[in-house]
Order: sequence, then C-alpha cells, then structure tokens
Amino acid sequence: MSVPAIYKSEEGKKKILNDYESYLKRFHVEFERVFVDTRFGRTHTLVTGPVDGKPVFIFQGGNCINPMTLSWFSSLFGEYRIYAPDTIGHPGYSAETRMSAKDDSFALWVSDLMEHFGVDKSAFIGPSYGAGIILRIAAFLPEKIACSVLVAPSGLKLGSKMKMIQKILIPMIGFTISSSQKQLQKIADTMSFNSMKEIDKNIIGDIFTHVKLEQDMPKITEKRELVNYSSPTMVLAGTKDIFFPSEKVIAAAEAIIPNLAAATVYEMGHFPSEPFLQKINSDIKQFLTVYY
Repeated sequence: MSVPAIYKSEEGKKKILNDYESYLKRFHVEFERVFVDTRFGRTHTLVTGPVDGKPVFIFQGGNCINPMTLSWFSSLFGEYRIYAPDTIGHPGYSAETRMSAKDDSFALWVSDLMEHFGVDKSAFIGPSYGAGIILRIAAFLPEKIACSVLVAPSGLKLGSKMKMIQKILIPMIGFTISSSQKQLQKIADTMSFNSMKEIDKNIIGDIFTHVKLEQDMPKITEKRELVNYSSPTMVLAGTKDIFFPSEKVIAAAEAIIPNLAAATVYEMGHFPSEPFLQKINSDIKQFLTVYY
C-alpha cells in the first residue's frame, strides 16, 4: 500500500482527518464542502456565510488543520461569504503534494479557486503561513486583493532561530521520541504564551506524530515585489510570538507594504488566547468596515 505524501501512515492520516471532523462539529454554522480542481491539484474548500455577502478568503496556518485557525475568525461568518481552502500539501482534504511558497504557485492556485467560485476580487485573511500565501498573491496577482489582514504573519521577518531550536525543535524531538506530554505542553506554552486550548494542543501533538511537517516557510517578501500592490493592508502581531515577533514584523511591514493601513500589536504568543481573539475579531471587523 502506498503511503500518502504528507502523512507517515494511513492510520495517521485517518487520525488527522478525524481531528478535522471533530473540530468542524464545534462550529455553530453549516459549511458547504466543495472540491475544486486546480492546476496544482484538488482543493477541498469550506464555504459559509450569506451567499450575497462580500467574499473573504481565509487561509489556514501551516502544519495545522483548517478548522483550527478558521475558528479564530468565526465572528465574520454571519456577514461575509467565507471561502476557506485546505492548503495543498498541508493536513486536510486537499492534494498532498507540496507547493513552493517562494514563487507564483500559491498566487496561481488562489486564482484558480477564485475563478471556480466566480470571485474577481476579494478580501483576504491569513494567520501565520496563510499570511505568507497572501503576500505571494500581493507579489504576483495584486489586482485580486481588495484588502488583506495578516495575522502573526510569515513572509515578513523571522524570530530568533536559536530560540526556536531551544523552545520548539528540541521539545518536539523529545515528544516524537517519547510522546511526552510534558514536552508537548512546553511547545504549547511557548506557542501560545501559556494559553493554548487543550484541543489545539492535542491536535498539534497528533500532527507532530503523524504528519511529515512542511519545513519551508514562505519566502521573506522584498519591497520590490510589492511595487504594484496598493490594497489596504492590516498587520496584527504578538510581542510574545516566537516565530514572528511583533517588533520585527511591524518594522518589516512598514518598510515594504505600500498601503499599510493598520499595524496592531498585542501582548500575545503565536496562538492568541480567547480574550485576544475577541480583540482581533473586533479590530478586523472595524478594518473591513472601513476598507471593504
């Protein structure tokens, strides 16, 4: 039996997809589940919100399941038409082949999705790796973006690699060898500034156990790549984010994003706590009201 490209075993794949379904049941909305054939492979997309609502594409975090990071923005579901694709090459129901986040691949992938759904231009929201995808669209197909929200974004500036090795990689190795809950808790506390939900921690443990992690971050965006990008952009970053700390991210955003309409800093980790999620949703709603 052939083993799927991104999973370590068929059993592991089933476990991750069970996690996906369990998380989806936590939402109090109905989703259409649409499979779209793109030039990079089949893409499973969750669709919800009023049919006549303005379109908003939301991308998942990297090495994560779509419903987990989609849940961060659930207050938008009642007003906007939400399209949330499972990123190809990441856990979920989309094709399992890896895509490059250093060229125009993700921009073309999103263009295929937008064409399928009849969307010419949209607002985009992306946490972490998902923000890096948005920056690839901004670089190659800027006319597709009405406005964008980058949350704890990749693609602008990285945090200390030494800290990531000490506080994420070494405990991850310990966890994968021994399934030590103590090591998993260390990772969860580092990623969330001691506020990660139990369900999220457990799913991250399942992903570490069963998934061949995507190790390539989206490329660091250069100023010259965004010369044709003029859409209003909001950046939200955390002072305690080990991957993308706010002082580096905001400085980079101010240096390269032509229309940085808002830059907000919270005292949070990479995974926001519930109180910060409420603030984030409030700030995003206000931004969309003004610029969309």
